[in-house]
Amino acid sequence: MTLVTATERPARGAPRAEGDRRPSGQGAWFLVLPALIPILVLSVGPLLYGILLAFTDAQSGRTRPTQWIGGLNFQDLLHDTLFWESFRIGLVWAVGVTVPQFLLALGLALLLDQDLRLRWLARALAIIPWAMPEVVVGVMWRLVYNPDAGVLNETLRTLGLGDGRDWLSGLSTALPAVIVVGVWAGMPQTTVTLLAGLQNTPRELHEAAAMDGAGAWRRFRTVTWPALRPVALAITALNFIWNFNSFALVYVLTSGGPGGRTRLPMLFAYEEAFRYGQFGYAAAMGLVMVAVVSVLLALFLMGRLKEGDQA
Repeated sequence: MTLVTATERPARGAPRAEGDRRPSGQGAWFLVLPALIPILVLSVGPLLYGILLAFTDAQSGRTRPTQWIGGLNFQDLLHDTLFWESFRIGLVWAVGVTVPQFLLALGLALLLDQDLRLRWLARALAIIPWAMPEVVVGVMWRLVYNPDAGVLNETLRTLGLGDGRDWLSGLSTALPAVIVVGVWAGMPQTTVTLLAGLQNTPRELHEAAAMDGAGAWRRFRTVTWPALRPVALAITALNFIWNFNSFALVYVLTSGGPGGRTRLPMLFAYEEAFRYGQFGYAAAMGLVMVAVVSVLLALFLMGRLKEGDQA
């Protein structure tokens, strides 16, 4: 066997052998383009067009050309009480789904991390809601909440807890009922993420803490949570953004009713665009929502950077 000494290695900047060539900067762009083009066409392009549309009076069915109106749409939004009410409902929905979703997913992840019998089956069953399209989930839960023959009302009648009620049509029950569905549908994704974080925690730390006499709660507080905290913060921030921008699930369940009690901002913008034909006004709503989500994401990233500097 021949050993290569330091003096025999090619110096930095020396030409490489023919088979050891790496792609240049221009060649690297050609490798990135297949993944970059769909992002530009399907994400960046519509976003830029939506921003442009927000400063126009674009409407459906108009015979005269669309005109540039500057910030008039945003001025109207400032005085649109229905929009800000939908914004408040969106925040209630996002917090009401994200917090229970995280707490339940954390408990389920801790359970699935234990050495249980048929653990593989339990993990497979836990992600079933995640594999179902939101439209299917919405239709299924509409059947559960059905006031006449729904599983929920039939169970309440069997237990003697009342004759049941119309959960999705009641002014006081529609939003809580929809929040329950949102928690159920989104919990598997959070569970899988937290479970991956738990499995990356060194077992030696738990064993050492147990040998020192630490109980289950103390081990969780001093060992598990510090290792899981970055993952938990990331998935919670992403869940809040995804939940705030929800559309399909709530649209299938209630279409924003009753009386606008479940009309999220995305539903409100959808109605303005495709029911009333106010494309420019709806684009302004979308731009406001993008700005709010961007600010929330920036605050989250700033907090993470400060934590990294302190560490």
